[in-house]
Amino acid sequence: MTAFSFVSAALVAASSSAVTPLYRLYQQSMHLTPLMITLVFAVYAISLLAALLTVGGLSDYVGRKPVILGGLLVNAAAMVLFSYATDVSHLILARAVQGLCVGAATTTLGAAILDSDRKRGPLLNSVTAFIGLMIGALGAALLVTFGPDPLHLVYEVLFAITAVMIVLLWFMPETVSRKPGALASLRPHVRVPAQSRSALLRVAPATIASWALGGFYLSLMPTVVATAMSINAPWVGGVVVAALMLSGALTVGALRLLPARRLLLLGTATLSVGVAVSLLGIWQHSVVALFLGTIIAGIGFGASFAGTLSTLLPTAEAHQRAGLLATFYIISYLAFSLPALAAGLSVPYAGLATVAYVMGGVVILLAIVSLIATVRSEA
Repeated sequence: MTAFSFVSAALVAASSSAVTPLYRLYQQSMHLTPLMITLVFAVYAISLLAALLTVGGLSDYVGRKPVILGGLLVNAAAMVLFSYATDVSHLILARAVQGLCVGAATTTLGAAILDSDRKRGPLLNSVTAFIGLMIGALGAALLVTFGPDPLHLVYEVLFAITAVMIVLLWFMPETVSRKPGALASLRPHVRVPAQSRSALLRVAPATIASWALGGFYLSLMPTVVATAMSINAPWVGGVVVAALMLSGALTVGALRLLPARRLLLLGTATLSVGVAVSLLGIWQHSVVALFLGTIIAGIGFGASFAGTLSTLLPTAEAHQRAGLLATFYIISYLAFSLPALAAGLSVPYAGLATVAYVMGGVVILLAIVSLIATVRSEA
């Protein structure tokens, strides 16, 4: 069950990031503005949050497999909708459906990984999102550059893989027993075990800084590369996003033995430096500086993410994990979506480059606040 849950979680993440390198093509074929792109992204995030608030902890009551099945079926439906999208309203619908999938499946698959492998579970949960997001962005970028009809082929490949995982799920064991309370769990509320609350508060600043950066990259960075830096190749934006996620995944694996506090210190420090270098690259129209800064920022993202999960997950019992993960991802995806939405709304008034500078400055400030708070926590 561990391997299946890991691959499924990576697939869901890959499906969510595969659209990012295609935004440039959608801009050309559908005449999308940066504001429209941000709106598409915001609808996805809102749908995802709605799923987290309602079904995020459902698998603690009905079992992991039914919720995983539902998530994979919805992911397949989203791929079909993307394949047939011809205008921005179709993209919005497809992204909304995809948000439901990610919100339902992410916490359930993360909990299933912990159920079946408590020792390696925190590490696997730390790298899954990065690996999936990287594969989705890079794979789509390659298909955009070298494949035929990328606006359909990308989604057809992901649909086929999703279908395979649905079949394999039939042979997977259930990892938790059913218990009463499923209907009550659907009422929108935040579930944080009492023993986990202080840990959640400690890691909140680093979580917000990291995910705000990730949201900006996945929503507007390809447009920044194309417009503010005058680079027209569609694959560049996808590769930049993939670089952020790949460096994050490698960092999680390389630093997995470090204690949580050191991960948070390293993560917030390198996140600040990386964003500063990336902004320098945008200002100087330097692809090299942008890639270097992105890799450094990815190291910070990965270390911060691993540090937060290593701090949080050991505080919850088995029947509390999905609910705690749902709350963590609610905070994460609020940080992921709201700053990106604000950035998109600001573009018509301030311009892409200025918005990127302000967004980067806010991320740096949040990371520094988290760094200082982490240092003082042991003072």
